Amino acid sequence: MSANPRRTKILATLGPATDPPGVLDALLTAGVDVVRLNFSHGDPSSQVARATAVREAAQRVGVEVGILADLPGPKIRIERFAEGRVLLKAGDRFDLVASTDAPPGSLREVGVSYLGLPNDVKPGDVLLLDDGLLQLRVDAVEGQRIVNTVLNDGVLSDRKGLNKQGGGLSLGALTERDKELIAVAAELGADFIAVSFCRNAADMNEARRIARAAGSDAALVSKIERAEAIENLAEIVEASDVVMVARGDLGVEIGDAELPGLQKKIIRESLARNRVVITATQMLQSMVDSPIPTRAEVLDVANAVIDGTDAVMLSQESAAGRYPIKAVEAMARICLGAERQFDHDTDFEAAPRNLERADQAIAMAAMFLSEHIGVRAIVALTESGGTARFLSRFRSNSPIYAFSRHPGARRRMALMRDVYPIDFDSRGLASRDAARSAVKQLFDTGKLAIEERVIFTSGDTMEQHGATNTLRLLQVGAGGSAEGLGEL
Repeated sequence: MSANPRRTKILATLGPATDPPGVLDALLTAGVDVVRLNFSHGDPSSQVARATAVREAAQRVGVEVGILADLPGPKIRIERFAEGRVLLKAGDRFDLVASTDAPPGSLREVGVSYLGLPNDVKPGDVLLLDDGLLQLRVDAVEGQRIVNTVLNDGVLSDRKGLNKQGGGLSLGALTERDKELIAVAAELGADFIAVSFCRNAADMNEARRIARAAGSDAALVSKIERAEAIENLAEIVEASDVVMVARGDLGVEIGDAELPGLQKKIIRESLARNRVVITATQMLQSMVDSPIPTRAEVLDVANAVIDGTDAVMLSQESAAGRYPIKAVEAMARICLGAERQFDHDTDFEAAPRNLERADQAIAMAAMFLSEHIGVRAIVALTESGGTARFLSRFRSNSPIYAFSRHPGARRRMALMRDVYPIDFDSRGLASRDAARSAVKQLFDTGKLAIEERVIFTSGDTMEQHGATNTLRLLQVGAGGSAEGLGEL
């Protein structure tokens, strides 16, 4: 038998670099599990076209690939300069004008997109422009004008982002534009919808309500990139299906020194609450222009894998970089290397107690058996993917083959660490017959060998969501038959 396949999933952003013929097929072949459509760039029609291309490429390559629609959110930006850019010097006065009729930017001032900014700042606050490369100290607020002193030399150009050090800006997470784009995401059949700059559970609940009203059953992804989100982390994670450690704006607001510890905290919190977690932003940034990553980037990706993240994400590296395919190949290679160092000794003492759902209890029992008696794989028959998600929260040596007849469920499971979704129609089969058929399918495709043992989970009532209540220990017999060793 071959070694286990890569367990950590790869999320890659699409863009101009992935549009040429053949590139998308090559990316999926290289190991992309989910693609990201960044709605902050391009018009909706271009993202719909990319989604169509993804579905066609996935069918050609023969893989399950999810689509994540990433909403722009209330990104605060400065407006445009008369000359496109200015060179600011430390000690200069530079004003921000929160007005729809602000003049074109100059060495003295520039407009800002968030008209409520004067109400959210006070003298002494530090404003961070262009991901923190340029810093301003607020000296006074005069109506719509914020008077600042430049703290460091730097070039400032059109439409750069603005953050407040320490957070505290009062914009809601969902703009009117976001609400329109949720309908676009529903139309293109997105499997995940990411909410940018969410502050609390209410933001996630509103996004879920709008998505469902638009006919979308997408999993909701909370992007943790505000200081306020850290304060409300537990409730945000609880209200989400997936959590993203969005390290760009988060690092700007809370400071680089705090970021590593917070990344680990967000991953731990997500796993503890049975949520899928993505680590994102600048993971292989040098590969925008270089065919190989730096050693620091290799360590960054590897540490996220060792921390237990479900997925790692490529942004500009795949969307606009010179080497999108090499970036995916490098990411896959690093994940595999890190997984060989991963400690699979699951701490069942830290597992949740007093479980109210049978499928969660079966998942815990399956992972306990997997750790203590040794099995080749866990096979989960699932309708929605819920059982596979519970199973994947317990890190083990055993791959989880998740059999489902629902394409949407399989694509959502493509983001779960250790989970490998497989198309399987169990309608009309008794539970035991489904187990035999699933084991035979894995044997025929080379994933199981004679005498290897597997754990099989299913429900007595087939084709019913949340009905997993049965666990079987099976051994592969001659010709891929399944011999029962025990049942719970």
